Amino acid sequence: MATISPHSCFQLNSIRSSSHYPSRLFISPLISHPGSNTRPSVTRRVGPLRTNNGKTRASLAGLDGNTSDVLGPIGIFRATGEKVQFNDLWDQNEGMAVVALLRHFGCPCCWELASVLKDSIPTLDSAGVKLIAVGVGTPDKARILANRLPFPMDCLYADPSREAYHALDLYYGLSRTFFNPASAKVFSRWDSLREAVKNYTISATPEDSSSVLQQGGMFVFKGMQLLYARKDEGTGDHAPLDEVLNICCRPSVA
Repeated sequence: MATISPHSCFQLNSIRSSSHYPSRLFISPLISHPGSNTRPSVTRRVGPLRTNNGKTRASLAGLDGNTSDVLGPIGIFRATGEKVQFNDLWDQNEGMAVVALLRHFGCPCCWELASVLKDSIPTLDSAGVKLIAVGVGTPDKARILANRLPFPMDCLYADPSREAYHALDLYYGLSRTFFNPASAKVFSRWDSLREAVKNYTISATPEDSSSVLQQGGMFVFKGMQLLYARKDEGTGDHAPLDEVLNICCRPSVA
């Protein structure tokens, strides 16, 4: 059984690089935060979109709500090692999918998130929603989490180059990872975290240690339409699962 202290989620090993990758696309203005005056541009109406502050936005900024413009052509790896593209993972017409971008496979907080997601699979399955959990690292690191947590390997994917994270402009950096006030939320889930890391091993951490500075996010799609988007503000600042389930598992999604 692994033993962790309240601060082990934020332990810093050697960081080879702390440079922030620039945004490639226009997701960043989509996510508004309390106290922010940033307002996304609206191209066309694609239905309600929930963001970090719980408010509804009308559209994706600059992307027309089309997932193929953001994630579709990006290649990731199944935990078993095969390369796939995002747009092959769910029905691009009417299929519902929860895309959970974890931090890295060696993050204890992400083991806790993976455990919560695993518990939600029966609910998602009954609503016809596919779970796609993506982590930073190589497929062999993904298999460590899958085998030791455990977590279903057919729902787990690896993004070693962080292409999806870059495309969605998810947060990255030292201050976000170790010093963001939002990370304090993890202490309210301490029992859940401790249970999830019973078989934890740091060997699931990516070889590229700069990857530990990557934050994650949560997205819900219906076909090519993005219904929900939330970027983690800091380590352990995960999307509320009941909020996600309310979006994707309610009887009718517009």
